[in-house]
Parts: sequence; C-alpha cells; structure tokens
Amino acid sequence: MNTAVPLGAYLSLAASMALVGSYLGLSKLLVAVFPVLLLAWLRFGIAAVAMAHWVRRQPGEAALSPGDRRLLFWESFLGNFLFSICMLYGVALTSALAAGVVMAAIPAVVALLSRIFLGEQIRPRVMAAIGCAAIGIALLALARHDGTGGDAGEPASMLGYALLLAAVVCEASYVVIGKRLTGNVSPRRISALINLWGLALVTPFGLWQASRFDFAAVPVASWVLLVFYALAASMVTVWLWMRGLRHVPSSRAGVFTVLLPVSAALVGVLALGERFGPAHVAAFALALLGLLLATWPQSSGGGAAEGAATVRAKQNLP
Repeated sequence: MNTAVPLGAYLSLAASMALVGSYLGLSKLLVAVFPVLLLAWLRFGIAAVAMAHWVRRQPGEAALSPGDRRLLFWESFLGNFLFSICMLYGVALTSALAAGVVMAAIPAVVALLSRIFLGEQIRPRVMAAIGCAAIGIALLALARHDGTGGDAGEPASMLGYALLLAAVVCEASYVVIGKRLTGNVSPRRISALINLWGLALVTPFGLWQASRFDFAAVPVASWVLLVFYALAASMVTVWLWMRGLRHVPSSRAGVFTVLLPVSAALVGVLALGERFGPAHVAAFALALLGLLLATWPQSSGGGAAEGAATVRAKQNLP
C-alpha cells in the first residue's frame, strides 16, 4: 500500500499556518482601530461575500449528513468564532509576543486530541518534532523579551494569557475536527460554511459595537489591512489547511502550527522593525528540524498501520 503524502499537502499546511501567523502578527494594528467583536464581524462579512460561490454543493459531492452539520458548527464555533475572539482579546490584553509564546503549545495539544478522538498514534519522531517546535518558540519568546522586541516591561494580563491558552485549545480542536470533515466535504465548501456560521454567531455583537463606532475615522490603510485579514483568515488559510488535511494525519499536521508563531515573529522583525538576533536563528533552525522530523517519509507498513487506526477511530467522533 502506497502511503506517501503528496508534497502539495505539506506545502498547503505550511502556507496556511505561515499566513495565519502573518495576519496575527499584524492584528495588533487592527485591534487598535476596531473593537474586537466589530473586527470579527467585519472579517466574517467580507469573507462571506468573497466565498458566496463556494457554499453550494458541487456536482458529484455528497449531501451533508446530520453528523457533518454538527461538525461544521463545532468547527466554526471553536476554530473561527471562539478562536478569533480569544486570540484578538488575548493579543489586545497582552502582546503579539505573548501570543507567540502560548501558540507553541498547539502541536502538543493537537497530538493529544488526535490520540483521544481519532486514535492516531503519537510516533516518537512526531513527539521529537513537537519538542523542537516548543523549544524553538520559547527561544523566540526569550529573544523578544530581552528588550529587543519592544515588549520589555509590558505587564502581562492573566486574563489575556488565559484567553490565549483558550485559543490554543480552540485551534487544536479545529485541526482535529477538520480532519474528520475533509473525508466527506470539499475544502472550499468547508471554508464557506464555517465562515457563515461564524458570521451568524458574531452578528449580534458586531451590530452592537457598529452602532457606536465612527467608521469615517478609520484610515484607508486600516481598511486595506482589514480586507487582507478577512480573506486570509476566513478564506485562503482555511482552504489551504483543509486541502492539506485530506492527506496528512492531524497529529502530524499539528506540527505545522509551529509556523504560526514563527511567521508572526518574522512580521515583527520585517514589518515592525524588531531586531533579529542569534536566538532567532536557533529558533528557526529548530522549527525546520521539527518539520523535517514530522514529514520525512516513513516505511509503508508503519504508515498503513497509522492510517488504519485513524479510520477505525473516526467512528468515536460525534
């Protein structure tokens, strides 16, 4: 049995998380202009217009089952709605650096949830990759806390850290639920439907904040950044992630989330003028090593056993 994973699947996962990190790195600029709930509402609304043609079922695609509909709701509620709220409020109360520190826990949480809900084995190489990712991002955190990243002396809000930790659990749940969905629903349709759920969930809060917001005071640059954020967060990254998940076990895919805080750090260095030092070099080297450990081809027998275990365990999901 050929269990080789297409290179395009790995590239899709990597591109998705790199793009997530880039817009999260810039989200500090947006939350300084828009209230968080209004920002989330505008994001989902812009993306809903852009993805309207993705909602309808394509010829040959199976109709949604009741189980698929439930999973789509939870995928959106956890991975879109709650993740966006927790992450944006967490960044607003702490810093982009704090988000990078906490996001290092995503691969470990993904691997744990994949073991519990999908029955995927956590192979030693994946565990080593998770360790590399966590150590690498910890180095980035230390490098940016030493006064070179502009966050030194900023008091950390316990509520902000709790919200960021909640965002980690939401993102990990998004990965695991997405793995189950990609077996039955196309990546484009998943992207469009969970965005609509997110829009429905946040609309009452968005309208409330919109009623007291001065839209005329928003500079053009912020509107441009908002459009990029909306299309990247709700459309492009979700489609890329679901496309990659079709071929990659979620525990292994979770390691690619290391690119989220890494790319956020790059945005800080390249766009916000933060200094790039030796600790950053070491962190990126560890991140690359983690990706190699997670994606290096394995023997066909081991891959087949892992895949069979995953298929059997999928029946345990709601």
